[in-house]
Amino acid sequence: MTERLIDAFDGVLSDLDGVVYAGPHAVPGATEALNRLGDNGKGLAYITNNASRSAEQVAEHLRSLGAPATAAQVFGSAVAGAELLAGEVARGSSVLVVGSATLAEAVRDQGFVVVASAEDTPDAVIQGFSPTVGWKDLAEAAYAIAAGAVWVATNTDMSIPQERGIAPGNGTLVAAVRSATGATPLVAGKPGAALFETAARHSGLEQALVVGDRLDTDILGGNRAGMATVLVLTGVDSARTALAAPADERPTFLIDGLGALFEPYPDIVAVDGAHTCGSATAEVVGSEVSVQGHEDAVDSWRAACAAWWAAHPRTTPETAPTISFTS
Repeated sequence: MTERLIDAFDGVLSDLDGVVYAGPHAVPGATEALNRLGDNGKGLAYITNNASRSAEQVAEHLRSLGAPATAAQVFGSAVAGAELLAGEVARGSSVLVVGSATLAEAVRDQGFVVVASAEDTPDAVIQGFSPTVGWKDLAEAAYAIAAGAVWVATNTDMSIPQERGIAPGNGTLVAAVRSATGATPLVAGKPGAALFETAARHSGLEQALVVGDRLDTDILGGNRAGMATVLVLTGVDSARTALAAPADERPTFLIDGLGALFEPYPDIVAVDGAHTCGSATAEVVGSEVSVQGHEDAVDSWRAACAAWWAAHPRTTPETAPTISFTS
């Protein structure tokens, strides 16, 4: 067993949906773990692809749940999207905003003129998530993009964890516009590396640990930024999806909740093709991963992932592996 997982890092860059909260409620144990970071002298920043709320609104929500948060600790895709747009069209250009009032404010802060319709012949379209976005909004975006407007999406998350389950995210709305226009947007948020690099720099973190619940945004983005990543199994992705993840979406660590940041992370030992983590051992034969361990134990999945990834270090097989457990 090694030192506590968090001891190897000077702070955490944490996702929100599915890690800290699901809908209006905190994930069990999450806020307690986040408060412990400060007690242990560790930095904390929040990275979110949600462009529907301002940094202060996000921080206020976090504080209402009992988590430590200031607006300066929140890094969102609304500002990132507006900044990306500023590199594509001139200041003073007209922009059709499909999304929240927060996104529109971020666009105005970059010196753009916000318009409401494709009939205003906008120079650009920026699209971000808002629960109020409807068909008419998507149609206006499609008309403007088809007429030649630059298109920026704040993020392409296909789903959002909510209290009642998994709901469609901004990526589904972006996909609708893409289907209508045949165009592809520039994407500002995760899984790009910029958000992670900006958050770490502003937070003074040199050895940051990226914590997320999604392989295709949080983990991929953290990996692209050259940071250590940990998949927490409280949101969208599971240990099973991690096992079959593409090579560039594989997390450095796997934990079942934020509280595990303060627990020792077991070493994974490889001997003659067998990978052992704690009391679990996994081996790969062909397309099957055989695990000696309990299916509901996270160490079993850590061993399984290590064995499968070692067998396929750079490539991702087209077919997901089968896995069996023996106690």
